[in-house]
Amino acid sequence: MSYTFSIANDFDRLETAVTALYGAQAEEQTLRYRTLLRRLEETFGPAETAAVFSAPGRTEIGGNHTDHQHGRVLAGSVNLDVIAAVAPNGDDCIRIQSEGFPMDVVDLSDLRVRDEERNTSAAIIRGIAAWFAQRGCKIEGFNAYTTSNVLKGSGLSSSAAFEVLVANIINDLFYDSKCDAVQLAQIGQYAENVYFGKPSGLLDQMASSVGSMVTIDFADNASPVVERVDFDFASSGHALCIVDSGADHADLTDEYAAVTRELKEICAYFGKNVLREIDEADFYEALPFLRRKAGDRAVLRAIHVYEDNRRVAEQVAALRRGDFDAFLRLITESGLSSWRFLQNVVPAGYTHHQEVAVALTVCEKLLGGRGACRVHGGGFAGTIQAFVPLDLLDRFKTEMERVLGSGSCHVLTIRPVGGVRLV
Repeated sequence: MSYTFSIANDFDRLETAVTALYGAQAEEQTLRYRTLLRRLEETFGPAETAAVFSAPGRTEIGGNHTDHQHGRVLAGSVNLDVIAAVAPNGDDCIRIQSEGFPMDVVDLSDLRVRDEERNTSAAIIRGIAAWFAQRGCKIEGFNAYTTSNVLKGSGLSSSAAFEVLVANIINDLFYDSKCDAVQLAQIGQYAENVYFGKPSGLLDQMASSVGSMVTIDFADNASPVVERVDFDFASSGHALCIVDSGADHADLTDEYAAVTRELKEICAYFGKNVLREIDEADFYEALPFLRRKAGDRAVLRAIHVYEDNRRVAEQVAALRRGDFDAFLRLITESGLSSWRFLQNVVPAGYTHHQEVAVALTVCEKLLGGRGACRVHGGGFAGTIQAFVPLDLLDRFKTEMERVLGSGSCHVLTIRPVGGVRLV
């Protein structure tokens, strides 16, 4: 497909696509897309035709920091997304204006890694374009305006949604949609690892790209096994909440990098690359040597990965047999493991600021032994996740926001599709 949407005449087609994707939210989302197209023209000038895309944020449900060890995860795309309106510009540059940020301009004649672009969205765009160009894709210049309601720093992975969005744009407009959802996720990870400079796993991009609720086994990272998990959360009597602790991710890159670095030290003892390649019995047999070589925190973090890997399979089995109580128990166990063993709730040395720990403690008190809660995503800052009984939801939301601030508690739903072109 190319730019087939007429900005002047095709709004009926857009409204039909928006209704199919957003359901009950169609009216407000249609207004959002109309505004998006207007901003495209206000920013770049009049355009006759365009293409419109969406990529969702994601919530990690099971498997905390297991993906980069080729482990198992359970995740779902959510009803918050990054959207883009795209139009041709007739030159050799990609220009993307993300609402509220400086414009990114990437010259397609130079797609080499640039050190000065590390940790920027321009690096992501350049890396994705480079992946396609290396495979003979003839990318043409385009302008794009994007806006997002995926909460920044929330653990819902606005960055992965942006990566999936850009990969979908290039794949659809210039590569005849040859890449499937799994490949598009891998392209996003490539750009993040090689160009952006973050040694991330594949969970975030995969959940955003594939959509719905999925369990993923990364034993073979090049060909992950992705399975849909059909479960109606509405029938469980619980709401899925993401609660913003108020902690900032800024300056925490070293904390995240330390997790993979320490696990690599464990793996190096066995001459392996990831924990998935090391038998758990061999790990425990070598415990005295591993403590000396890598330190106790590295050992505890490895224990978490082994145990959370196992829990994902148990969570999936519980949902498939309709045992929601068992699922909640496993969520609680995973959260405690992240706090005790993985140690990604409080950044090392922090005493005055321990926002995630406070959020979890207040959440547990409000739930009173019902539902479940856990640190969400990378940890150290950002959000927690809670499964809240519906009869407690109003009080839960009110009290969490009284402690953490207005607008900190978000009630979400699982979105049925991942990255997609609407028109």
